[in-house]
Amino acid sequence: MSNIKKAFENGKAFIAFITCGDPDLETTKEAVIAAVKGGADLIELGIPFSDPTAEGPVIQGANLRALNGGVTTDKIFDFVVELRKFVSVPMVFMTYANVVYSYGSELFIGKCKEIGIDGLILPDLPFEEKEEFSGICDNYDIDLISLIAPTSENRIAMISKEAKGFLYIVSSLGVTGTRSNITTDLDSMVSLVRKNTDIPCAIGFGISTPEQAAKYSSISDGAIVGSAIIKLLEKHGKNAPKYIEDYVHSMKEAM
Repeated sequence: MSNIKKAFENGKAFIAFITCGDPDLETTKEAVIAAVKGGADLIELGIPFSDPTAEGPVIQGANLRALNGGVTTDKIFDFVVELRKFVSVPMVFMTYANVVYSYGSELFIGKCKEIGIDGLILPDLPFEEKEEFSGICDNYDIDLISLIAPTSENRIAMISKEAKGFLYIVSSLGVTGTRSNITTDLDSMVSLVRKNTDIPCAIGFGISTPEQAAKYSSISDGAIVGSAIIKLLEKHGKNAPKYIEDYVHSMKEAM
């Protein structure tokens, strides 16, 4: 049974995205602990990459700050071992296929299993090419999490049928970032998902306010928030964790 399912067992899941090493790993640790205290049900840990194509300026900035601070994949693996002493909710890595591939896919995914990572999100991995990683993920019992975008239309059914862990529904076209208005017909996307799988689905990209969290978690199984949390880290630096706890609490409460 996928450990990720646990995130969806207590009502709507709040999923928090945090870039590892922004501004440093110690702050990342405190930020994750604070998010979980605030009510986060699942944590997405971003492994920084020099060319994060799916990200808007906020998360790109976090990637740059982390990389300039000397964060490496190995340091992040060690960091997760330490983090697992304090955090029991499911955790997944979000990074780019190139990061996994250049580390050695088998080695990387084996490490994920060893350190207590439950899944992997690779936003730049086309569904048609997922075999390159999905077999190894299955061997190590790591969920390779699929994304569905508004452009997926006729592929939504196919992607849903093969989904693992949870389905990441991308709310709008373009890159990550907070949005005041999301115009995608998410209701019909979600109903198509529901027809093809019983795996939970959560909506991300652009959710930043409690109103949005309430609205999008009402049609899906949860909300994913990244940029709004990263903005708190950018603004408050090492003091951000206490703001993150309050923010996550307000979002979770609204849901």
